[in-house]
Amino acid sequence: MADIIIVEDNKEIGTLLARFLEKEGFNVCIATTGEKALDVFEREGARLVILDICLPGIDGFAVCSKIRDTSNTHIMIASARTDKTDMLKGLGLGADDYIEKPYDVDILIAKVKGVFKRKYAMEEIVSDEIRISTVNNIVYVNDKQVEMTIKEYELLKLFMENKGVTLKKEYIFNSIWGYDSESEFQTLTVHIKWLRQKIEKDPKKPKHILTEWGVGYRFE
Repeated sequence: MADIIIVEDNKEIGTLLARFLEKEGFNVCIATTGEKALDVFEREGARLVILDICLPGIDGFAVCSKIRDTSNTHIMIASARTDKTDMLKGLGLGADDYIEKPYDVDILIAKVKGVFKRKYAMEEIVSDEIRISTVNNIVYVNDKQVEMTIKEYELLKLFMENKGVTLKKEYIFNSIWGYDSESEFQTLTVHIKWLRQKIEKDPKKPKHILTEWGVGYRFE
């Protein structure tokens, strides 16, 4: 999974911003069109999307809406369209922030760091009786430690970070195993089964990891 996807049709701006963010230790992908952005996000996933509005083909508003349909990832719109109507539209479609262009790179990077510190550096993720300690990668169910493989842990963490959102099977597989993985797609189904056995009171009637037939899975 990428840390950040920059969606920017101006290659010079996108490349320059990517260099600054990479110097800060972030793994960055660049997409120059809305279609490419959605393709990269579906294949790779991302923890944060920096999104321009004026794009060739699918515009940034449509990209924002489609990403928000399947993920809680942080969306930061960066656009020269500063009209109040555009800002309200972007935020109404699910964007978490709306930054005016031209922006100060140092301020943008500070905002990005703040997002990662608040949203992804939490020491614990808790949902009912399930608790993940992200400091030492340990899972507890009813305060009892549950042994998990690395992939099971990453899968559960992805679910809990996107609680209430239906994640497509392709997105889950690419986020955990990678787009270029040689693993079979069926391995996702197997790991879901193993994970349910470890966290569900009745794995045959799960209340946390729910199947959305023909689409994917949702964590409740």
